[in-house]
Amino acid sequence: MAAFEGFLHTLDGHLGAAVYFPWLLLLVGLFFTLYLGFPQIRYFKRAWGILSGRHTRPDAEGDTSHFQALSTALSGTVGTGNIGGVALAISLGGPAALFWMWATAFVGMTTKFVEVTISHKYRVKDDQGRIAGGPMYFMERGLPLDLNLGGDRVLRFGKWLAVFFAIATVLSTLGSGNMPQSNNMASGLNASFGIPTWVSGAVLATVMFLVIIGGIKWIARVASTIVPVMGVLYTIGAFAVISSNLDQVAPSFVAVFRDAFTGSAAGGGFLGASFAYAFNRGVNRGLFSNEAGQGSAPIAHAAARGDEPVSEGMVSLLEPFIDTLIICTLTGLVILSSGVWKEKFDNEFQAFDTDFIAGVYTDDNPADVQALFDHLHGHAPLERADGVFDVVDGRLDGAAVTVLHNRSVAEDVVFLADSAPYTGEITIANGVLVDDVAMHGKSLLHSVPLTAEAFKQSFLGDYGQYAVTLGLVLFAFSTAVAWSYYGDRAVTYLFGGSTAAVLPYRLFYVAAFFLATVVDTSLVWLVSAVTLALMALPNLFGIVLLAREMKATVRDYWRGVDSS
Repeated sequence: MAAFEGFLHTLDGHLGAAVYFPWLLLLVGLFFTLYLGFPQIRYFKRAWGILSGRHTRPDAEGDTSHFQALSTALSGTVGTGNIGGVALAISLGGPAALFWMWATAFVGMTTKFVEVTISHKYRVKDDQGRIAGGPMYFMERGLPLDLNLGGDRVLRFGKWLAVFFAIATVLSTLGSGNMPQSNNMASGLNASFGIPTWVSGAVLATVMFLVIIGGIKWIARVASTIVPVMGVLYTIGAFAVISSNLDQVAPSFVAVFRDAFTGSAAGGGFLGASFAYAFNRGVNRGLFSNEAGQGSAPIAHAAARGDEPVSEGMVSLLEPFIDTLIICTLTGLVILSSGVWKEKFDNEFQAFDTDFIAGVYTDDNPADVQALFDHLHGHAPLERADGVFDVVDGRLDGAAVTVLHNRSVAEDVVFLADSAPYTGEITIANGVLVDDVAMHGKSLLHSVPLTAEAFKQSFLGDYGQYAVTLGLVLFAFSTAVAWSYYGDRAVTYLFGGSTAAVLPYRLFYVAAFFLATVVDTSLVWLVSAVTLALMALPNLFGIVLLAREMKATVRDYWRGVDSS
């Protein structure tokens, strides 16, 4: 497992966590924003009109309505990223991360508009008579990338890129749409109601299978029912918390903008975040939340009834607005205004997030905080603990070792064996605990537990966590359902639309959904970071190559509107 984690870290270092990736994502969105004249502003009002049913013939070809397509795509984006992803971004990058989530969403509205329009334009019917679309189809049919090798030999680079994207989509359905959702659902239900993770996983996996076996029409019906309900309920709960901490709302906004280009300073148990780190994590989590540029939403929108690809593209630009600029902002304000993002709470330590440092460091000493800051950001790594250490009644016996957990100095650390304080020896190799011994203590929270703690800081009290759990289950389940359809379409592209290919994928998808309920949370988030980048890179490359065609398509659309 350690080797696998190391491999994933290496991949993430070259993909989503690499310096170029967030810049690429933002620059592509900014390029299209300027090239197309700020469509996220100019077409915003018309997008709502199209969503309501205006400007579309009722007998237009497609499997779903505009609203159902938007709901399906939103159910794929409004998920754990809005609850756990925002919390993770803030826990890692501080308030500055929220700013870069906003920036990703604003330019992402244009990116989404482009990728959906192009994908809708190149959609086809599969051999079962159902609509199939997505970036793999525009890559194969639209990219001018065929290379004549002489004679009858032609290198169809667009086809190979499409195949790569489809394979990446199948992997990403597990890494982005499936595993983080079930893992967070099971953790939330366990924390709030004490339900064993395997029980909730088994029940929800069964319900999921009953939904996804019906294909896009069943999925669209479920999504169009769940999405509005979950959005309203979560908004009410968020405002309950924000209203209880009104005096901290303005300072929270100030911190977001003040830290955007400098990074977030240390405070409380938070050891600080550099600009580069906050920028990277904010953009990365922004992409995970609204998926602009990832190429997933075009698969859902391709099924929408309509004759004009640009119309569906306009509907899609509402997704980052709703997902990130509204729902993620609410979550961010809840966390920042409550102050829990820099406070330590009782925590069960996961090996993936734990680091043993040689020497004693505290977050009360400015020199120690700077040294730990440099260590966490790779500027000046500290010496890691290494060797055999004595533990007496659960505590390290006189060892000069600092335990870091969730990028914070852990306190009151207790080692447990069979739920009882452990006495004996432990082995630490290069900062990693080798023995199978559990650890508890106080540290910063991240992901869903952080959001749940924030919701408790209001007149709702402990009941606030139940609002998070309910929202989490609805958000995450609808996301996992939508992503199963994305995988269906990718499998259909690769192997055809017969049940011989699609049914095994659905069964594997449901099995992975169940298994992820008992896997390390941080490992799941790392898998999601890797897989989303594998989809985004070829998709961004493809839409940039079709920029001139996109502009011409938009121009032709408005000519048709003006002449009608």
